[in-house]
Amino acid sequence: MENINDYIIHPRQIADKSSKESLQKAIKLALDVETDAVRFNTQTFNTNRYKAVKKLNDYEELKDRARQIKEDSIQNLPALIVKLSHSIKARGGIVFIAGSKKEATDYIKNVCISHNAKLIVKAKSITSEEIELNYEMEKVGIEIAETDLAEFILQVSKEQPSHNVAPAIHRSRESISELFKRNFRTDKRLDTGEELTEFARDILRQKFLSADIGISGANLIAADEGTILLVESEGNIRLTTQLPTVHIAVAGVEKIIPSKKDFGIFIELLATSGTGQSLTSYTNILEPPIDLPVLNLNGRQGKQREFHLVLIDNGRMKMREDDDLREALYCIRCSACMNVCANFQAVGGHAFGGEVYTGGIGGAWTVGTTGSLEKGRFAELCTGCSRCVPNCPVRIDIPRLNTTIKNRLIKADGGPSFQKSFFGNFSTIGKYASIIPVLSNWVSNFAISRKLMEKIIGFDKRRSIPQFAKKTLVKQYEKYRKSTIVKSKTNILTRRVVLFADVFTNYNNPQVGMAAIRVFDKLGVPITLSKVLDDGRALQSQGLVELARNKALKLAAYLEQLIDSGKEVIVVEPSVLSLFRYDYKKLINNDKLFYKLAKHTYDPIEYINKLLIHLEVDLTNKLNIPNPSSTYIFYHAHCQMKTVGAGNAASDFYRSLGFNVSVSNVECCGMAGSFGYKKEYYELSKNVGSDLINQIRKSNSFDNKTIILASGISCREQIEDELNNPIYHPIEYLEKILK
Repeated sequence: MENINDYIIHPRQIADKSSKESLQKAIKLALDVETDAVRFNTQTFNTNRYKAVKKLNDYEELKDRARQIKEDSIQNLPALIVKLSHSIKARGGIVFIAGSKKEATDYIKNVCISHNAKLIVKAKSITSEEIELNYEMEKVGIEIAETDLAEFILQVSKEQPSHNVAPAIHRSRESISELFKRNFRTDKRLDTGEELTEFARDILRQKFLSADIGISGANLIAADEGTILLVESEGNIRLTTQLPTVHIAVAGVEKIIPSKKDFGIFIELLATSGTGQSLTSYTNILEPPIDLPVLNLNGRQGKQREFHLVLIDNGRMKMREDDDLREALYCIRCSACMNVCANFQAVGGHAFGGEVYTGGIGGAWTVGTTGSLEKGRFAELCTGCSRCVPNCPVRIDIPRLNTTIKNRLIKADGGPSFQKSFFGNFSTIGKYASIIPVLSNWVSNFAISRKLMEKIIGFDKRRSIPQFAKKTLVKQYEKYRKSTIVKSKTNILTRRVVLFADVFTNYNNPQVGMAAIRVFDKLGVPITLSKVLDDGRALQSQGLVELARNKALKLAAYLEQLIDSGKEVIVVEPSVLSLFRYDYKKLINNDKLFYKLAKHTYDPIEYINKLLIHLEVDLTNKLNIPNPSSTYIFYHAHCQMKTVGAGNAASDFYRSLGFNVSVSNVECCGMAGSFGYKKEYYELSKNVGSDLINQIRKSNSFDNKTIILASGISCREQIEDELNNPIYHPIEYLEKILK
């Protein structure tokens, strides 16, 4: 069987020119070999995390405080490094500040050689992976034993970690059993997790008792007293830091915060976000050199405890000066972003990762610590769905980091590919294709056209091509309004309503826009239609940030005029609503205007919910369905709707009308706009989507009469590709059943 590590982007292995091909091979191999184990383990972590978060009454406040501490710490980092150095030295410890990975490993090697060390026990440390510590120690003949169970497994299998918290998350219990039996002489069955753990424990126990030096990482370091926080689940860190006489802690400079009094905030967030626990099994707060007797178990250790803190820059201070990448330094390595990411759930960190750092947050870290933009190309796997944003305990805008990398890659490549230009400029394509839509649709469905599109644009020929409407939303609205004029049935409304004609709805899905128009008319709420303007979403998703900003600034100014004239803006496409409520904050860089847009833009069902509360209208007597409770609805909310707080609007609305509603619990449909159309990501997109399709099929309420609702155009396309049932936008279905 092929090993997925054959395709990992690694500094000693691969040339920049082949990285695109290597990424595609890694995705394919991960889907073939690792997807089941990765999906099960990440989704288990994720489910546990959601349960744990519900137990925290002050969760949002904790995130705000953690974010502020990290912001301040990175801002004041040079001073904190000096203060920490003084604190450690005052206790008799030694601090070494390494500018590069070589400086770090050279220093550690010299310490080990000066103590005539033969064996080192090492706790899990992603920073030690970054500097390739094991490889460098082995070159000088020093054995280094990984003591974390997952890292021990990877050391035996000679694999790279695929996850921050659970490095061997890609391996099943059966594969670990086979690995141990192949590499060790044993008659034990090794069928259960307990048997595997006991087997590894017996091997590692001898290492602990024989080690000359212990090496650990650090979750956080407090500058005021030189206190180190280390959280773990197995107890191996305690043995690593307390049994050997010499303890070396390896940490990036970004791990420094001002005071240990703030540890409590991060301890709570780390456990909850990482593993879904209220508290990790072992929480170690050390002030080394620790005041414990020297056991001198191997006869070679000294009589006095010794502590070395190796603080590593290796690109971090440069990241600190980078306005676009600085935010990555706030990361506390909890892995919540990985566990919640649909693409990571499918392929794990061996495909969605670089040399060391994986997942959405890994792109910025890989670029920052290697100095190579090309090695961050796996950032293309970030679809911008934004599910990671509300799940990050320090509120890092991970999609924005990856958009920055995509943008820089485009510039480094000499400009956008034809594929990126095509998908990014959909508004222009829609404008011209809609002049003669019948011809456009006819031509695009020829077999030869499909082949050419796949070869030139990278549009996978297996994917259905969206059809352009015979009449755009604008044309349909103009014809409709000539014969239908509605007066308000209430004088309570102080603001008028306008439907934003986004390019997707105007050219491809005008029926959804018209459904919204007719529903508001039936409710006695006059609604008009806006101009058709490109919102910049498609351009941003391709990494064409400057062009997206130009479109956004023009549209934001237009929307401001509408809002200032007394209008509320209804948006039927969730990705566009997310732009106005989230992405525009950084895209237009005008807080006053952004907050105005965020306050006055609504999903149609969300706004109707608001109307019903204020107007105290009962819709149950306005329905064509006499007994809603006998009608089953399956609803899938768009990723970005959840991020901007509108994810439950439709399900809550239909439940309030008496319908029997089931809601999907998957992170993403897998389509993610243009992502699912691209040949290189088609298989991944379908793999991610299988979770949603299977849930619909297995739902207790699923039969041919079940009503399937999905807010996003991408979501509906992904579901329609697999099921024969009609898929409705929530506003479409309301229009069907409303008298």
